[in-house]
Amino acid sequence: MTSTVDKMSEEIIAFWFSDACRSPEALKARAACWFTRDDAFDREIADRFGALPERAAGGELDAWSDAPRSALALILVMDQFPRNLFRESGSAFSYDENALRVALEAVHKGFDQALHPVEAYFLYLPFEHAEDLALQERSVALMEAQVARAPAGMAPSFESFADYARRHREIIERFGRFPHRNAVLGRPSTPDEDAYLRTGGETFGGAARKEESP
Repeated sequence: MTSTVDKMSEEIIAFWFSDACRSPEALKARAACWFTRDDAFDREIADRFGALPERAAGGELDAWSDAPRSALALILVMDQFPRNLFRESGSAFSYDENALRVALEAVHKGFDQALHPVEAYFLYLPFEHAEDLALQERSVALMEAQVARAPAGMAPSFESFADYARRHREIIERFGRFPHRNAVLGRPSTPDEDAYLRTGGETFGGAARKEESP
């Protein structure tokens, strides 16, 4: 009998990925939902899954971390869904540490190798979102390794994913944090950060947008 965990986690994965793993064209089409603002997409997340980030942060979904696909679903709930649910708000980042803990455990257990490379990409994003240089280095290593695993025709997308990881790392190397988050997190910017943002520094689509978007 299929467990509740399996049913809900598979529902999340089916919703998020749709047919993105099927072909390069399908991946590019789905990326338009992931990485550009789509109010209808956001509303669907809110209607179907809006209560899950808080439940996950409260430990109700901890059992999901025990298997590759449900761990991936748990990471989506805490790393991706808040960025759709809480745009232009510091709450978009409220669950990042929780997502990172699940991602660290999942990679340690080798769960990423049991997933399609497109799925594994989202398993790695909590590393890319971390304001920590060691985790950024790990993000780059993981993303670069994925290029070799890319299915036929998808290598350009994975090269782009790796490039975005390197660009995130460069910002953390320079500032130790992401300056474009400062305003929504109530953090005062340094003069260097202000100058960086005023002169076209990276914002990856906005403070609470999909910072990983290629």
